[in-house]
Amino acid sequence: MRKAIVVLVLVAVAAWIHLNSRVPVESGEGADRATREVEIDAQLGESRWPGEADAADSIASLIGGSLEKTYPPEKRPVRRDAHPKAHGCVRASFAVNAELPENLAQGAFVPGKAYAAWIRFSNGASDPARDDAKGDARGMAIKLMGVPGTKLLPEERDAGTQDFIMINHPVFFIDDPQQYLTLVKRGSSSNPVVRLTAPFALGLEGALIARTVASKKIENPLYTRFWSMVPYRLGDDAHKQAIKFSARPCVPHANDRIPSDAGPNYLREAMAKTLAAGEACFDFLVQPRQSAAMKVEDSKTEWMESAAPFIKVATITIPGQDFGSVAQDEFCENLSFTPWHALPEHRPLGGVNRVRRIVYEQVSMLRHAANRVPRKEPTGEEFPLGATRR
Repeated sequence: MRKAIVVLVLVAVAAWIHLNSRVPVESGEGADRATREVEIDAQLGESRWPGEADAADSIASLIGGSLEKTYPPEKRPVRRDAHPKAHGCVRASFAVNAELPENLAQGAFVPGKAYAAWIRFSNGASDPARDDAKGDARGMAIKLMGVPGTKLLPEERDAGTQDFIMINHPVFFIDDPQQYLTLVKRGSSSNPVVRLTAPFALGLEGALIARTVASKKIENPLYTRFWSMVPYRLGDDAHKQAIKFSARPCVPHANDRIPSDAGPNYLREAMAKTLAAGEACFDFLVQPRQSAAMKVEDSKTEWMESAAPFIKVATITIPGQDFGSVAQDEFCENLSFTPWHALPEHRPLGGVNRVRRIVYEQVSMLRHAANRVPRKEPTGEEFPLGATRR
């Protein structure tokens, strides 16, 4: 058990720091200021954790330092600290249901509206060469394009995109930012003995969740269900509520037939085979909170579907396509995803999400600056389907 959890600790910063980010944080003062700029929504149950701002700054600094050490100039480009291995970045459409009740027809969920989207599927482990056959968290990051409205991040207030980020498990294994800082400190230590103590930062409940996530194996990302793990707001001030969201394959698959001769990149190969034969489809679901016992600051407790059913709000269609070009892979590598790249109606909730805002910001700035690549949002016109691939 400990071996599996230690692997996830080095990944976990992966599974949760998840994918990438945005704006620079240069010092403790900057991180503290940025964290406190996020208004707490007490009506939806938010409350600050002790030392939250300082913990967020320290986590960002530790991860930034680790990236610089892992990717010195001679080993660049700098990869994502989490989910660096992409199985594929695919074109998709996100079609909102023609009819929705008023409490769900909020933000980007405009009845009958269809958005172009980019979707990135990935492994959580920080090692981009990790074999797909090994247990790991798997990620699905969705970026909608053509989304009007003012966004939450000041520097991207006018961006036309909206992100939804998920992994293949309904809960996360930590919620206290100070506990998370201890995990990152131990997991990133150069002392192997200290790294072995990292699981103790999770506590028993968190360690069991971590073990479950670390052991997950899948047949195909397109056959896999993904969850937001943590809550988000849905709605304007008159309709706001706490929700979680999920993407579920339209057609159920066993998803456990791992090839006996699976290569290290078999998940990418499985996606390519599926999309060479036709399209793939997911239902996009939201789960409105039904009880105050479903706390937004508790990332480790699942909101059971029997008590809070998921409701379909949109259909994601991934048309048949060839996504394997070098140029498209490079484009995908340079994309950034963050739960804070969102309309106010989709604002992330809870301490873990508030920490993510700071960490994602610093990591994205560091990575793009080191790689000398500008940070910009896609338009939806990149790599049209049917274009020649190279």
